[in-house]
Amino acid sequence: MRVVLVDDQELIRRGMRLLLETTDGVEVVGEAADGQEGLAVVRQLSPDVVLTDARMPGLDGVGLITALRTQSDAPPAIVLTTFDDEHLVRSALDAGAAGFLLKDASPEEVVNAMHAVIGGGLVIDPRVARTAMMAPAGPDESGSPGPDADSPFAVLTRAERDVAALVATGATNAEIAASLVLAEGTVKNHVSALLRKLDQRDRTGLALLLSRYLG
Repeated sequence: MRVVLVDDQELIRRGMRLLLETTDGVEVVGEAADGQEGLAVVRQLSPDVVLTDARMPGLDGVGLITALRTQSDAPPAIVLTTFDDEHLVRSALDAGAAGFLLKDASPEEVVNAMHAVIGGGLVIDPRVARTAMMAPAGPDESGSPGPDADSPFAVLTRAERDVAALVATGATNAEIAASLVLAEGTVKNHVSALLRKLDQRDRTGLALLLSRYLG
C-alpha cells in the first residue's frame, strides 16, 4: 500500500511516516507541506491512498480533495486532523473524502482505515460520525437541529439517528453501546427499527445505505 502524507507540520509527517512504516506492506512514497504540493506529488507518484491534514496554509485538505476528484484515477483520501467541528466534517465529506479520522487515532486504526477506503469503503471516526450524519435542518422536538426532510433520517428518532451514525462506521452493537452509554439490548432494538424504517433486509445493506448518504 503506497501512501502520500500531506501536512504542513514536518514533525507530524515524520512521526506518521515512522509509525506507518512499522506495518508490513505500508510504504510512504511521498510527502507534501500543503494541498498544492500534495496535488503535484499525487500526480507524480500515483499512490494508493492519501492522508491529509484538514487545515493548512494555501490549499487546505478540503481543497486538495476537491481538486483530486477532477482526476479519473485519483486515489481515495482520508482527512487526519485534530479538528472535529461540524462545518469541517461536512465540508470534507462533501468534497469527497473517503475517511475522516482524528489525529489521536492509533496507527492500527489509520492502517485499517486506509485498507478500507482503498477497497471502496467510507471510514468515519465514531466521535464525529453523528456530526457527519446530521444534515442541518429545522429544529426537532428538543429544539436541536434535525435531519433534512428528504434524507433517510427524516423518519428516525434522535436515538435511532445516533445509532445509525455508528452503524455506518461498521461499529458492532457492543461498540455502539459503549460509545452511546446504552445497554446492548437497546442498541439491538434500535438497529431492528432502522432495518424496518429504512427497508433494509440486513445490517450490511443498512450500513451501505447510511454510508452512501454520508457521501
